Amino acid sequence: MAILTLKDIHKSFRDNVVLNGIDLSVNKGDIIGIVGPSGTGKSTLLRSINLLEKPEQGEITFEDINLPLPLQAKNRKKVTELRKRIGMVFQRFYLFEHKTALQNVMEGLITVQKKSKKEAEKLALEALENVGLKAWRNHYPKHLSGGQQQRVAIARTLAMKPDIILLDEPTSALDPELVTEVLTTIKGIAEQGYTMLLVSHEMDFVNKISSRVIFLDGGRIIEDGTPAEVFRHPKTDRAREFFDKMNKLKEPEFFI
Repeated sequence: MAILTLKDIHKSFRDNVVLNGIDLSVNKGDIIGIVGPSGTGKSTLLRSINLLEKPEQGEITFEDINLPLPLQAKNRKKVTELRKRIGMVFQRFYLFEHKTALQNVMEGLITVQKKSKKEAEKLALEALENVGLKAWRNHYPKHLSGGQQQRVAIARTLAMKPDIILLDEPTSALDPELVTEVLTTIKGIAEQGYTMLLVSHEMDFVNKISSRVIFLDGGRIIEDGTPAEVFRHPKTDRAREFFDKMNKLKEPEFFI
């Protein structure tokens, strides 16, 4: 049964149509990889789900929350409730530089969920342990590597106990040698049963971790299936062309 449903979602920036009639259902426990060329609306799709971007048309239903679009002022409380239950990990880490890793994870628990400091600290420590950073809890962001900072950002999301986690290119801001530690963390979280939507250019990782893959092009979903179906047996010429190019990029340029 779907816990999240998007119907006919449209989003434009001036004259640029970014999402052009998106229909998507997400079931509990789904790990959905979102792939496609740059500029086809992948990040905008994630940001529209938790309404950081506000679509002009369509409908979002998350469990008992129904939001017709465009948004109206009377639905402000519903938007707040939706955001409490859908966590997001961004490309950039957005950590408070003047707060320790532990304090960064505690922040949302105290200010949004109104937890006591004692309870917030307990939940934050559990989340940091989940991403392998409990020993770094008293370090400030400037003393952490980019990979560690992103793992703190993931812990911050986990601590809020979201029903769905959205990950928007979580490794794109990292040096190549730091990518693996973040991907390993995400894999571990996925194995805990979280429902996740992941935008990433790490095709091999998306292929291995996803239970389902959707391919966006021109603001539309043109492929939707298992990783094997989408990566190895795409139905559309556009997806075949994209994956052919991606595979050629893996080939060595020079032979010695």
